[in-house]
Amino acid sequence: MKKSSNKPTLIPKMYCNLFGHDFEVTKRVTYHVKEYTCRHCRKELTTNSNGTLTELTPKFKEINAILERIHTSRTERLKNKSLASSIY
Repeated sequence: MKKSSNKPTLIPKMYCNLFGHDFEVTKRVTYHVKEYTCRHCRKELTTNSNGTLTELTPKFKEINAILERIHTSRTERLKNKSLASSIY
């Protein structure tokens, strides 16, 4: 059985070294915080508190998960509040 690893292979890594990364948004955590992945080498980045891109470490994954939970509960609460006020 062959083990799969998240390590980039040589060709995509060389491509990114020559031409730069090609990041795409893989997850929208909040309106301002997103997670990105390079299409070629699978390098993962996220937006930090200053708005710049930083490497997606386990600590940032945990922070993003908490932010996402807070954001979704807040938006749901606001949506329900506006629906309730429009009924009356």
